[in-house]
Amino acid sequence: MRRRLDGGAQDAEVPALPAPEPAQPASLQLPADVEARSPEQILGLLLEAFPGRVALACSFQKEETVLLDMLFALEPKARVFAIDTHYLFPETYAYWHEVEKRYGTTIEVFEGPTPEQLAAAHGERVWEQKPDLYLAVAKVAPLVRALGELDAWITGIRRDQSPTRAGAPKLGWDDQHELWKANPLADWSDADCWAAIRERELPTNPLHDQGYDSIGDTHSTQPGAGRTGRWAGTGKVECGIHTVPAAEVADLVEEPS
Repeated sequence: MRRRLDGGAQDAEVPALPAPEPAQPASLQLPADVEARSPEQILGLLLEAFPGRVALACSFQKEETVLLDMLFALEPKARVFAIDTHYLFPETYAYWHEVEKRYGTTIEVFEGPTPEQLAAAHGERVWEQKPDLYLAVAKVAPLVRALGELDAWITGIRRDQSPTRAGAPKLGWDDQHELWKANPLADWSDADCWAAIRERELPTNPLHDQGYDSIGDTHSTQPGAGRTGRWAGTGKVECGIHTVPAAEVADLVEEPS
C-alpha cells in the first residue's frame, strides 16, 4: 500500500582536487514579514516556489495533524513523507493508514534497518547502549535520503516544545541539510494545536489521549508533558533529526559496533 523509496622512480604528484562548491539555496525570496505570516501562508509560499519539490515530514503527532489538513486543502497532491524506524507504536501505524485514507494519498516511506538488520550490525537493544548511533541509523540516515530530492521541507516544530527549539524560524535556510526548512507552527502553543483540531474535527493519534504529548519509538517513549516522555532519564531532548548535520551521519553510521 505504501510506496517504498533502496624503490623506483618518484611517483608523479597528483594535483589536489578543488574544494566542493557550497550548496546554493534553491530560489526563494524570503519575505520580510515571514514571521507575521500564518501557517497557511507559509505553506502556500512553499508550494508556489517549489512545486513537487517540497514535502511535509510527518511523525503523526498533533502538529502534523493540523499541517496535513492545511497542506492538502491547498494542494491535494502535496507530498508527505515519514520515517519508519520499525519501532513505531501500533497506534501510530493505524493512524498512518487513517491519514492516507482520509486524504487519498500515499505517504512516502523512508525506512531504517529492520530489527534483524539492526541487531546483526550493532547488537541487541543498541538504543540503550549507543543511542546516538541508533538515532543516526534509524532516523537521521533515512531523513537524509528523504531530503535528497527536495528543495524544502516542512516540520511540526514549535518553539515552546524545548529550549533547543526556542529560536526556530517559521521559514529559513537549513544549513544542516542544505535546503529550505519551514516550521509553520513555530509560534503556536499546545492549546492552539488542539483548538485547530477541534475546529476542523480532525482525528488524531490515539496515544495523545493516553498521556503522550510527544510520540516516537515504543522503546524510548513514555507518557509525559511536552517532550519529557522522550528518552526519559537519558538527558536527551532531541532525536537528531533537527540537530545532526547531514555531513556527520556517515561517520556515525559507520562507527564499529
